[in-house]
Amino acid sequence: MKRLLTILIILQGWTQLWADGYDIESATDAVRNMRLGWNLGNTLDSNSGDVDNMWIERWTSRTPTDYEKAWGQVPTTQELVNMMRDAGINAIRVPVTWYPHMVKTWVMIDNSTTWNQEKAPIVQYMNAAWMRRVKQTVDYIINAGMYCVLNVHHDTGAANTAWIRASMDNYNRNRELYEWLWTRIAEEFKDYDEHLIFEGYNEMLDEKGSWCFATFSYPGNYNADAANDAYDAINHYAQSFVSAVRATGGNNAMRNLMVNTYAASNGDGNWNTHLKDPLTKMKLPADSVEDHLMFQVHYYPNFKTLAEGKSSVNSLCSLLKSRLVSKGAPVVIGEWGAAEDSQVGYGKQNDIFLQWAKYFVSRTKANDIGTFLWMGLSDGNARSVPEFSQPDLLDAIVKGFYGDEGYISAIEKPELNIPAIESVYTLNGTRIYSHPHPHGIYIQGGKTIVIK
Repeated sequence: MKRLLTILIILQGWTQLWADGYDIESATDAVRNMRLGWNLGNTLDSNSGDVDNMWIERWTSRTPTDYEKAWGQVPTTQELVNMMRDAGINAIRVPVTWYPHMVKTWVMIDNSTTWNQEKAPIVQYMNAAWMRRVKQTVDYIINAGMYCVLNVHHDTGAANTAWIRASMDNYNRNRELYEWLWTRIAEEFKDYDEHLIFEGYNEMLDEKGSWCFATFSYPGNYNADAANDAYDAINHYAQSFVSAVRATGGNNAMRNLMVNTYAASNGDGNWNTHLKDPLTKMKLPADSVEDHLMFQVHYYPNFKTLAEGKSSVNSLCSLLKSRLVSKGAPVVIGEWGAAEDSQVGYGKQNDIFLQWAKYFVSRTKANDIGTFLWMGLSDGNARSVPEFSQPDLLDAIVKGFYGDEGYISAIEKPELNIPAIESVYTLNGTRIYSHPHPHGIYIQGGKTIVIK
């Protein structure tokens, strides 16, 4: 019988160090343990986004700070992350756009801001300063005892700088480079524990930039052959991502990984018969381990009344369970908020939006669906303080998840009878850990206490 080397019970949770191995929690457990999530958006994902106007590359020194500040935010700090943690946020998604940092030397055409892609191609290269800053940001989150989701972001999308597209021609051209990128990222973080989760790509669109479902932007709003080609490409990219990460070994051999549907579409609505295609056509990638994959979708509903918004939430939860969870993996809503053109939203019909946000979080939690709010809470200069610029929204989602008494972090919890972890041993080649899992939410003396 092999003995446990060390048990460290720390302020915000449990850290377990094993003598000769590490047992990463399942994807199902991770979705529950992540609890409330938030997006650190418009920072490491910032980019020029137009081959004819590469303004960041042309007019700055291209330091990581230049990119972090380019879209109106400030460089992330440990204090900001700690503030989120102390308020009840337990997971942060870190969108990262990699292509500007995979060009060795930027060359513009005729001294303009137009990117000369022939002389300055995206290649198997990573700017060292950029990777250091990405790693530092991830470390802020991990050091806080939180979950971190790290992705490939605006390398996909509608901009003409997006080099990853949902077409088999694009996949065949870029497979080697895409797999190299994920191998490079995975090698950098291979020793990180289960709190780090990788997301293969963000909102991948077809060659014409169709939203909602593949080929929506084609003549007639649909082309069956091209749509099937796009969904085939999504599944190929997802498989390449999983295979590349697993091949790097270390904790990556069991790390929890996320794959997104086409455009991260969620299938909700009935205005077109093809809306649910991104869910039905999505495949669970083949994997060398069980229950270490997650699906991701995004959700920005357009509604006018609270009743309409609640109905959308209920429909969404049912749809995700029947069309994605049924494939064998839990679901995370990696971005959510009200649609930009919705009559309900922060600063519009604000009271309805806050009630809806609380309901949304409570219902997704009840259905074991993870959620990551897209930005908000603290933006711009508020992040420098740091302070919450939207405390009422924070209050709504915290109460939606933890209950009306909100979130109370337990510094001392002598009342909880947490059994010690005794031993680890091997049975027929499988590592067995003889310990209960104390993670959970408890009610004591009318207060909500969370054990990570």
